[in-house]
Amino acid sequence: MPHILQTGIFMLRKTYNASWVKSCSSFAKMMRAVCVDVPGGPENLVLRSIPRPIPKDGEVLIKVHAAALNRADLLQRRGLYPPPAGESDIIGLEVAGTVDGLGQGLKGNWKPDDRVMALLAGGGYAEYVSVPEELLIPVPNNLTFCQAAAIPEAWLTAFQLLVFIAQVKQGEVVLVHAGARGVGTAAVQLARLFGAVPVVTAGSREKLQLAEKLGAAAGYNYKEESFVQGVHDFTGGKGADVILDCIGGSNWEKNVSSLAVDGRWVLYGTMGGRAVEGDLLGKMLSKRGRLLCSLLRSRSLQYKADLVRAFVDRALPCFSEQPATLRPVIDSTYKLEDIAEAHRHMEANRNMGKIIVTVTPQSEETP
Repeated sequence: MPHILQTGIFMLRKTYNASWVKSCSSFAKMMRAVCVDVPGGPENLVLRSIPRPIPKDGEVLIKVHAAALNRADLLQRRGLYPPPAGESDIIGLEVAGTVDGLGQGLKGNWKPDDRVMALLAGGGYAEYVSVPEELLIPVPNNLTFCQAAAIPEAWLTAFQLLVFIAQVKQGEVVLVHAGARGVGTAAVQLARLFGAVPVVTAGSREKLQLAEKLGAAAGYNYKEESFVQGVHDFTGGKGADVILDCIGGSNWEKNVSSLAVDGRWVLYGTMGGRAVEGDLLGKMLSKRGRLLCSLLRSRSLQYKADLVRAFVDRALPCFSEQPATLRPVIDSTYKLEDIAEAHRHMEANRNMGKIIVTVTPQSEETP
């Protein structure tokens, strides 16, 4: 029987000891999961054996084949972004795998071994995770589990920002910051799908080339040129109708300068800091601009369920078209045992697209 390797604190905020785990293992099935003893760097991620979750009423147990990294994972590892109350303390916001168990009171026709992907509030860095059935999405037959794992959090975030928050319209110019990362690559493709015109910022020529290949009409290397001037040149001085911003503080003045009159600045991250100094309100007021802030993880189950249904109706079929209108972009894959290296790769800002963690051996994955 697998066992916990050492006594300690794992899965932030919960204290257990070896005797508790030993007693649990006598009646609970076990699984491998990535745990955190002490908030800090990637070296604090520890692979352990812990009790497997049991699906509650309305939940489905997933055998995880692949998970994907998100920036929120890095913050949670450092103790800066705890999960919502009542959710798993294990890091990980999106997975793909097969149905392994069914809770009571399910409304859908889920069956064992169904191929699914899921949006999570936590629990993804593990061999099993229990998920409300409303957050399950069937995996298109032409996608592998690694490709599917790259979809739920990143694509639902991008879909939410464009459709639910910004309410993007056909022909509008959408400025997407970090256009070669997970949410950025999804936003570029979805903007095109909805008839909008995406332009992006990124930090290298290779990242800009990727974004343009996915459908970006223009791209600006923020390390070498002014994206403000680029956006004004592209729009004939009008500015962007929508800005999708995960940078925040350090970009605020450039964002306001890039924004069209009556434009919508959608803030969903603060990688560039939270503090703002200067006449933000006055400049936004002069443009009649709207600052819209949104997170997904802390939303209600009903909101997420509505989002999943809308995404399944409007976007999911496009992953199966020949050729596919939408496609997940994968930067690299790591084994679950190498999760620390995966975090280091993301922290170095080297990725273009999603970083995937394989949980089930590659030989078991079916396209």
